[in-house]
Amino acid sequence: MPTYNLRGINVDFPYEAYDCQLVYMEKVIQALQTKSNALLESPTGTGKTLCLLCATLAWRKSLGGFSRGRSERSSQLSSQDPDESSRESQSSKLPTIIYTSRTHSQLRQVIQELKSTNYRPKMVVLGSREQLCIHEKVRSLHGKAQTNACHALCKKRKKHYCAHFSRVSEFLRSNPGLGDEPVDIEDLVNIGRSCGPCPYYLSRELHKVVDILFTPYNYLIDRGYRKTLNIEWQNSVLIFDEAHNLEGLCADAASFDLPSSLLSACISEAKSCVDLSISRRDKSNDKSCKPDNFAILRALLLKLEKRIAEVPIDSKELGFTKPGPYIYELLADLNVTTKTATMLIDIIDEAVLLLEEDANISDDGGQKTKGTVCRLESMGDIFRLIFRDNYSHANNYRVHVQEVEGSTLDAFKGKTSRILSWWCFNPGIAMEEFSRFGVRSIVLTSGTLSPMDSFAEELKLEFPIRLENPHVITENQIWAGVVPAGPSGYAFNSSYRSRDSLEYKQELGNAIVNFARIVPDGLLVFFPSYYLLDQCIGCWKTMGHTNLSNSSTIWERICKYKLPVVEPRQSSLFPMSIEDYMTKLKDKSASGAVFFAVCRGKVSEGLDFADHAGRAVVITGIPFATRTDPKVRLKREYLDEHAQLQQLGQKALTGEEWYSQQASRAVNQAVGRVIRHRHDYGAIIFCDERFSNSNRQSQMSLWMQPHVKCYSKFGDVVFTLTRFFRDGGICGPTKLELTRNSCQGNVESSQPLDKLHSDKLLTTDTSCTVVSVSSPKKRGTSLSHLTEVVPANRSSLTSHKLNIGLKLSSNANLLSHLSTNMQSSFKDAIGSTNYDLSGTKSSQCIAPCSLKKPRLVITGHEQTESFEKSDEPSCSRENSHATSYSTGFLKNEKLQWFNDRSKQNAQDSRRLLESEVKVKNMTCTSIDPKDKEKNSASTASNDEERKGSAFLIQVQEKLTDAEYKEFVSFMKALKSKAMKIGHVLQSIARLFSLPDRLPLLHGFKDYIPAKYHSMYDHHVQANQNVAGL
Repeated sequence: MPTYNLRGINVDFPYEAYDCQLVYMEKVIQALQTKSNALLESPTGTGKTLCLLCATLAWRKSLGGFSRGRSERSSQLSSQDPDESSRESQSSKLPTIIYTSRTHSQLRQVIQELKSTNYRPKMVVLGSREQLCIHEKVRSLHGKAQTNACHALCKKRKKHYCAHFSRVSEFLRSNPGLGDEPVDIEDLVNIGRSCGPCPYYLSRELHKVVDILFTPYNYLIDRGYRKTLNIEWQNSVLIFDEAHNLEGLCADAASFDLPSSLLSACISEAKSCVDLSISRRDKSNDKSCKPDNFAILRALLLKLEKRIAEVPIDSKELGFTKPGPYIYELLADLNVTTKTATMLIDIIDEAVLLLEEDANISDDGGQKTKGTVCRLESMGDIFRLIFRDNYSHANNYRVHVQEVEGSTLDAFKGKTSRILSWWCFNPGIAMEEFSRFGVRSIVLTSGTLSPMDSFAEELKLEFPIRLENPHVITENQIWAGVVPAGPSGYAFNSSYRSRDSLEYKQELGNAIVNFARIVPDGLLVFFPSYYLLDQCIGCWKTMGHTNLSNSSTIWERICKYKLPVVEPRQSSLFPMSIEDYMTKLKDKSASGAVFFAVCRGKVSEGLDFADHAGRAVVITGIPFATRTDPKVRLKREYLDEHAQLQQLGQKALTGEEWYSQQASRAVNQAVGRVIRHRHDYGAIIFCDERFSNSNRQSQMSLWMQPHVKCYSKFGDVVFTLTRFFRDGGICGPTKLELTRNSCQGNVESSQPLDKLHSDKLLTTDTSCTVVSVSSPKKRGTSLSHLTEVVPANRSSLTSHKLNIGLKLSSNANLLSHLSTNMQSSFKDAIGSTNYDLSGTKSSQCIAPCSLKKPRLVITGHEQTESFEKSDEPSCSRENSHATSYSTGFLKNEKLQWFNDRSKQNAQDSRRLLESEVKVKNMTCTSIDPKDKEKNSASTASNDEERKGSAFLIQVQEKLTDAEYKEFVSFMKALKSKAMKIGHVLQSIARLFSLPDRLPLLHGFKDYIPAKYHSMYDHHVQANQNVAGL
């Protein structure tokens, strides 16, 4: 594993690092060493997460050893050896790393990255009860009902005491090594089910002694939840990964909305508490229940309801707005002040407990399985929020009352109801608290933080260390262009002035028809809002060509090339839409699928549309928030007021700047769906003339700016975009895709070779044909393994020196020995004509075929493009064996590959691997005659054939699917020289070190050059020592 010295810190990195990765890790270490905050942007696919982990843990390790083997705090060390006690006490004083991300699914990927490193800190991941609870009755509940039921069962001396909770302490004492190896939520759940302890409370206890804690960042921002954690904040390191939404989440966590429906429900619950307390007092003479308190609570809530209803609203659009401190005036009229608020909150807590006890006790005294959610609990949270800071932050708020139409789901259906809001417009309030805690460094990182100035200004923190990293892709892997007008020349502008015009919708629809035909596989189309999405799709479904009476509609023409999926408004339906999209991508009746979505929606946030799932993204407009929305309007006014109060010379964010930059950040986030790793490629299409503005382009992510070109004619867009995907084969079958295709066992083989799509691997057919990209049925639609969402960071690091085209290598003498004894067994699998990984025959180099230039014809509404096919491409004499080519044209006289999307069965997968593992000989035979003789002699040996084939069969049988993929990736990395021989041998020795794989461990030595036997033996011995063999 390579080691890099960065600012005096030795960083172990699993792969050979790119320059941008070294810069990123250096910035992280600089922030930690100087106790500074950092704002780091690095595009998806640059290995951001892995760099962040390695740099942070290397710095932490340089301060002292990790806290391995501990499950309890150092206060219990008195009975231990004094030296041991001193060491552990010192370890407990070292900085704790708190690593946060937006969701648990993202944290799951982070923990997978941690497993790939050499670092093994004490760690744990925090989760919710819904994810971790294993109690039969409690786990079926949700939200606060589940929390309350858990609390009730964990109280001692209860009849229905939770047995899992009681086993936590004993399990930790007997298993102090828990967390020394990376564990995920699923691992904790499995431990709980097999050994008995509660996974939720295991993580809660373990987090007190870890070196690194993984948690969703709302657990820290939410003050109530944060108080339940036992974290040593002083000198700790706080990392927010995927932090592009952090400012919004901070503001929302400090705000509240109180609709009339919630207030009415609270009044009803207060009345129920009065009745319950009277009933208990009469039945059991229980004087602890005080119905008078609950009656006071109910009366106060009724007054609040009346007070909100009396607020004068002159304009329904503007509502009623007052400065933040007005909330205290409003509540003072109800006799709710700082002094009485504490008593009121205590009464609410008693009411919630009473309602919960009643809900969990059945008539016969037994426990109910159904929990309840108390709305009064939300009212208690509101009062805590209002009175938590003694008015200190009230000026950062605005009080707003608005009238809304009643929802179809509540009692106000068809009626006008009101919402009382207290909105925080300074998200820095939450972040300032961490500074007061004494946090050493706060590191914010994401693929889309630009524009950075507004981001830093909003959070009210100093970020002296900043980075906007470039991408690791090359120019020929991205097409980015501004399309100011459509096929008929009508300008694209989605502003409110033109978005509702019929001409705009028709022009946009015809443009998307063209894109659906040109772009292979997955196409993502983002609209500024749901309103515009619905308007356009509704128009396209009814609009045909104005000059043809029987022409198909725009929607039908889109569906001719791509099967459509529309992002639903309801979040509950979103998983089904994703599943539908993935299914349609595999449908061979069309050339892919198109996902119509909205900026700031779920499709644009955090999903990985790698490779075939997202070959292009279309941005149909700038997603400005609605100007008349009360929250947006008041936010702009707040920023403008504070900008005017700034001293002369100090920079302040204005409302208009914030408004514009928020839209740009949403665009950057949507664009980030398409290029997901080092070997990915795709197009970014901006269909709005406003993107031509230099100021607008300056707010795009820095890595994208150099690639953006403005086109004056739609025909130029079609021509260059077609050429980009026609030559898309220059990206080659990516290292990632080769690994997938060669390792997947459960793939189909029902499709005959003559019907494979145009993007499949070169075959040994004797015909030489060219398939036009204008034919949707000829473009590749067989999408292998799209159900897998590729971890972008991992896939981006698999090959540092791998050439995009997988060109011929002439300097790999070492590799020629690696598979000398194995390769002859591959001959039967691939036929008598041998090909190496670059696609060339071993006996000669294939010269490029000369192809006629395709002719593009752009017509009216159909915008069809026809390509003249050459009858027979003429090949040079050196290429006496004609080879079948797909639509990936030859460029710069170098043979390039297009992506392999065909599916093979398990046997074909093994054979493909065999053909690829013969790493060097087949390439060297076209260069070195001596090597030719060696290859011929090897091929003639039947014994060697059987030996090599049998060994590979054993490898496939003994390894899991994931390990088998890993084995293939190591072999390919060796071929491409992306990894050093020592790293490959070490990794393969690790794979083969389990007891049942010892024959593989010793057998693989036969295929290693003799001069590297001692190196391999060293790695074998090291792994066996670790495994205790």
